[in-house]
Amino acid sequence: MPSCKVEEIIPASAQRVFDLVHDYERRLEWDTLLRAAYIEPPFKAADKDVVTVCKGRWMVGGIAMRTVYVSFRPGRTAAVRLLDPVLFFETFAASIRHFDIEHGGSTVIYHFNFTSRPQFLRPVLDPLMMLVLRAETRKRLRSLRRYFTA
Repeated sequence: MPSCKVEEIIPASAQRVFDLVHDYERRLEWDTLLRAAYIEPPFKAADKDVVTVCKGRWMVGGIAMRTVYVSFRPGRTAAVRLLDPVLFFETFAASIRHFDIEHGGSTVIYHFNFTSRPQFLRPVLDPLMMLVLRAETRKRLRSLRRYFTA
């Protein structure tokens, strides 16, 4: 199962960054990967067991991923997993951890893993999907950093 970890230093506290990342009404203000993001009813805010939908930009396939929060510790950690396979993703899971550092900033560590499908295409899909996901994750976290410097 391919996995990747991407880190970024953000000029804001772990709590402020966590709050922004999981505020779906503001998600598109900084998230370069998405064209839509929302929390499914009846839920109102991100939390453990809450279901969300994130729709990618058309340039990266435009797929919609329905995920559920499997962990949610405000200011520290959140993790999601894909509820149903979609396009080339059999599985997908991600976590984001936040750590305060000196001078009021924080470090964000985003870790993801996935299983591609169909299985017979994994030798081709895995490296290609990893290349795109790693690049898009770096781009997203840099955009998050810029959001707090603007």
